[in-house]
Amino acid sequence: MYRRFVKRALDILFSLLGLIVLSPLLLIVALWIRLDSPGPALFRQKRVGRDKVLFEILKFRTMRTDAPHDVPTHQFSHSQDYITRIGKFLRKTSIDEFPQLLNVLAGQMSLIGPRPALWNQDDLIACRDRYGANGVLPGLSGWAQVNGRDELALETKAMRDGEYARNISFSLDVKCLFLTFRKAFTGEGVAEGKEGRRYTVTKTEDKP
Repeated sequence: MYRRFVKRALDILFSLLGLIVLSPLLLIVALWIRLDSPGPALFRQKRVGRDKVLFEILKFRTMRTDAPHDVPTHQFSHSQDYITRIGKFLRKTSIDEFPQLLNVLAGQMSLIGPRPALWNQDDLIACRDRYGANGVLPGLSGWAQVNGRDELALETKAMRDGEYARNISFSLDVKCLFLTFRKAFTGEGVAEGKEGRRYTVTKTEDKP
C-alpha cells in the first residue's frame, strides 16, 4: 500500500509544498549563481530513472560552464578549479539539489530513493542491477546517501540501494529524511574530486 500509492502521494504533497515555501530561497540562489559566474542558474543532465529509463535532472549550477559535463566529479583532477564560489557552499549543504523537487513533482524521482546515476555510468548501473536497485524511482536522498555518501565504494553503494529497494517503508523513508537533514547540516561524507578523497578512488565510484 505504501510503496504503490502513499509514497507517491507524499512525494507530490511535499515537493509542491517545498517549491512554494522555498521559492524565495530558490530565486535568491538563482540570482546569486548568475552574478557569481557567467552561465545559466540551472544545470541539466541526463540521468537513469526507474527501470533504467533516462530523464533530465535539474540542479543549481555549481561549476563553471567549461567543466566536463558528463563526468562524475571524482573522475577528473583539480575539480576545485571548476567549482564556483557559491558552488562550494551549495554542494556542501546540498542546496544545489533543490530544483529536483520539480523532478519529484513530475514523477521522475521520489524524495527518497537511490541517487540517479549518470547515463554513462555503466558500472554503477550494472551493479545496481545485481542488487535490484534499478526498479525503484531515484531520489533526492537515499539509504546509501545517509550511510556514507561520497565515501562509499561503488559495490557498497549499490548494496545499500538494494537494501532500500527491498525494504521501502514509511519508517525507512522518515529515517532517511532525518539523517539527510543532519548530514546536510554537518557536511559529513562530502568529498570533491580525486584530490579531495581520503581513500583510494577506483574508476567505478561515483558522486551523483
